[in-house]
Amino acid sequence: MSEPVGRAVLIAGPTASGKSALALAVAEKFGGEIVNADSMQVYREMRVLTARPSLAEEARVPHHLYGVTGAASPLSAGRWAVLAAAAMREIAARGRLPVIVGGTGLYFRALVEGLAPIPQIPADIREAVRAEVAEAGPHAHALLAEADPVLAETIRPSDLQRIARGIEVFRATSRPLSAWQQEPAVPLVAGNFAKLVLAPEREWLRDRIDRRFDLMLEAGALEEAAAMAALRLDPSLPAMKALGLRPLIRHLAGEIPLEEAAEAGKRESRAYAKRQETWFRTQMISWNAIFAQDSESLNEKIFPFIDDLGLTRS
Repeated sequence: MSEPVGRAVLIAGPTASGKSALALAVAEKFGGEIVNADSMQVYREMRVLTARPSLAEEARVPHHLYGVTGAASPLSAGRWAVLAAAAMREIAARGRLPVIVGGTGLYFRALVEGLAPIPQIPADIREAVRAEVAEAGPHAHALLAEADPVLAETIRPSDLQRIARGIEVFRATSRPLSAWQQEPAVPLVAGNFAKLVLAPEREWLRDRIDRRFDLMLEAGALEEAAAMAALRLDPSLPAMKALGLRPLIRHLAGEIPLEEAAEAGKRESRAYAKRQETWFRTQMISWNAIFAQDSESLNEKIFPFIDDLGLTRS
């Protein structure tokens, strides 16, 4: 059952679209606190690589759910939604405006539309399945096909994270994950929400992505990549798929020059932005698309919109 949180601003958008700066401006103007909805910015080891707000920016208004887990401990959409809903209720209880911002569409869906009510998986089952899947490698897909043939049809053999999830749910509940996913979803929060999707012009976004990656390299992205490589994590973990991380690790291993790694990171980021745009366009149809693309234009469009919705009044 969803719990009311009153008012909130939800800001989605592709990588490098300026959504974090917009969220900060909204929070400062309307007395808000920011809640992260980016699946990579939850990892504490990668501030630069995931373009998390800087320490100075985080000091301007309270920020929540940034760097809350280690790279070895993924945060599922369902678990994030529970944490985000709790943060929103706490912010609202203080008389402040929750501002939810990020680029992970599934996180937003879990929060405002809900996910299937899958029971919590016991830690011992999860650990045993993850070890078994890691040992089996690509052959783990056959294990999933035995447990949940419907789900197996939708998952690539290389996607060990989702394969493990399907197997662990079946072993813990004796019911396929695909069956659980047919259960009615219940949103975790309800209220008067301004739902905004940034949709900047594609060439402008491509240029911003490229410039930002160069700035990230200057700010220490290579050092973060070296620290991640030193952890020797399972390459199938979500954190190891951070944009630009894998090519930078290849450079550090002496496999490719830095220029090639940087170009690969930019290419990954541009491709990801395109996938995000497709998701937002097809899965968030009812959200308000904002086509302005510089900070001043965004503020001019969005501040009056928030005022008109009455979100600044409790």
